[in-house]
Amino acid sequence: MRDVIGYEEKDPAVMQHLSSGYPRFVVHPFARQLADHLVATTPALAGSTLWLTSSERMAIALAAHLGESSGALRLEHGGLHGVYHPESSEIAGRAKVFLQNLGGFLSSRAAEDQLVRLGLRERIHKEETFARDPLAEVQSNLRGAIPGTSNADLFLSSSGMSAIAAAFHVVSELQAKRGRTVWLQLGWLYLDTIAILKKFTRTSDDYVYIRNVTDLPALARIFRAHGSRIAGVIAEVPTNPLIQTPDLPALAELCRTRGARLLVDPSITSVYNLEVLPHADLIVSSLTKYTASEGDLTAGLVAVNPQGPDADALRRALPAQIEPLYSRDLARLAHEIGDTRNVLRAIHTNAARVVEFLSKHPAISRVYSPLQDDSRENYLRLARSPDATGGMITFTLKEIGALERFYDRLRLPKGPSFGMKTTLICPFMYLAHYDLVTTPAGLAELAASHLDPDLLRLCVGTEPAEEIIRALDEALA
Repeated sequence: MRDVIGYEEKDPAVMQHLSSGYPRFVVHPFARQLADHLVATTPALAGSTLWLTSSERMAIALAAHLGESSGALRLEHGGLHGVYHPESSEIAGRAKVFLQNLGGFLSSRAAEDQLVRLGLRERIHKEETFARDPLAEVQSNLRGAIPGTSNADLFLSSSGMSAIAAAFHVVSELQAKRGRTVWLQLGWLYLDTIAILKKFTRTSDDYVYIRNVTDLPALARIFRAHGSRIAGVIAEVPTNPLIQTPDLPALAELCRTRGARLLVDPSITSVYNLEVLPHADLIVSSLTKYTASEGDLTAGLVAVNPQGPDADALRRALPAQIEPLYSRDLARLAHEIGDTRNVLRAIHTNAARVVEFLSKHPAISRVYSPLQDDSRENYLRLARSPDATGGMITFTLKEIGALERFYDRLRLPKGPSFGMKTTLICPFMYLAHYDLVTTPAGLAELAASHLDPDLLRLCVGTEPAEEIIRALDEALA
């Protein structure tokens, strides 16, 4: 836990050991090496900080976000795009958070290819990739996971967050022409999704947070009051980290009756597990999770419901907003995606056993999972099979102040992702919302949303279940 806090507070004693990390939060070493080389060898960049982006469109957006007063300028160099600005921790912080929120950093494989081209690395890392048409392979698998879609409905992106950002922007632009600018956030969502809603809605009044995902009467009241102004609703199904599932068919009916568009993110348990297309205008999902189960790439998906009222307009608009998935990332994804169903089967079996263990352990206060009592029926209404739960479990400890002792004793891999073959655990609120767990106002906000600051997020992998349970039991003793 001291290292978690040290990371959040950027303690040099911790940061000096951090060579890499989750790629929207920690710039990959290849991208850092490439940026450093360009700064050192390009006279115009001397004394500047350079951010390499996933596309020209992202560079344009970043420069606009930083503004002319920052001194930020765009770079185009040998097919690379980026933004550079005078060295400033304040400007650099704003740039980094912007690219984190939108998934706009240059892919590590793209950076690696440039380093090889420049002679700064001898060769690319050897890995297995799909030998034939990788796009066709990925599309084929996704059509099987989301019945009713065609290739024309499926848009791949550089990460789950870039998919969400693209979907949000195309719906916002379409609905704004109809006088609709209000967005509803249903439940506590992942931090960067919240950031996109807060940053890119037109005014603060256009962002509405609905705390209780199962309170349909409250939602109906908001629609009655603002229905003609509501552009869309973003719902995670289930939510992260409380793993609650709204009544999606009822929510979809409310949206369609009132002309709002519904964006559904099933990343927590995977598009393979949930039948959400009939209820969504757009599915937005991270393919980093479960499909890229080795944990070695990021990718995202926007799937258009071909029966939705704006399907044609959304298909036309999305290509201009989607951040492209780099060719080598696509080839690697195509190699891994065929194993998704096998990976999920193993994870489902393990997760059920771990949930049972935690639910019965006297040191555990509460366990959250897709089949928890408060939204079990809502989840099962969408699940393709009763055991299709994915691997995410969150839980709290009974003893106040027990987090540090448990976490430090726990002999499981620790990290912020999920949907890998490798089990991962983290003190989620510390990593995602450190500003809230460390201030009285932040703690009050968490309490209002029924979030324990010491909540632990466990993402079950494919290791033998008894090994995972044995490690948890040892740390809980």
